[in-house]
Amino acid sequence: MDFNQELCALLPRLRRFARTLARDPADADDLVQVALERALARSAQWRPDARLDAWVFGIVRNAWIDEVRSRQRGQRVFAPEEQGALVGESPFEGQDLAMSVQSALARLPEEQRMAIALVLIEGLSYREAAEAMDVPIGTLTSRLARGREALQQLLGGAAGVGA
Repeated sequence: MDFNQELCALLPRLRRFARTLARDPADADDLVQVALERALARSAQWRPDARLDAWVFGIVRNAWIDEVRSRQRGQRVFAPEEQGALVGESPFEGQDLAMSVQSALARLPEEQRMAIALVLIEGLSYREAAEAMDVPIGTLTSRLARGREALQQLLGGAAGVGA
């Protein structure tokens, strides 16, 4: 399989990862498009002995960081303010209702959400995920551990199970 075919085969995983980061399907699609453009433009930089998915996930991550910084500088938003009014607030009234994994994941800090998405959802090794996030393995491991613990508390607490 050549580079372009492998890149096309990654599209569902890239989109899923982008949705984890951006939380909005339209923003995620834009993010994937930017990342694919960068990957194609820089295809000569990819080492055939390295995993393509880890390399492209790193590109997606960097494109997301660029977008976040751009939004902060320009005060630009892709969605109307009203759609973001309840971000971070639980959609449930009481602790008795179960919280979905997706809702709990969305409440985690970005670095924990990214670590969980790459390792637990996308199946990258710790080393590959650390490379994609451009952090040492120890940093990835601690973010993953804190993220898992936070998810357990959010899910356990919402279901009424002691943490």
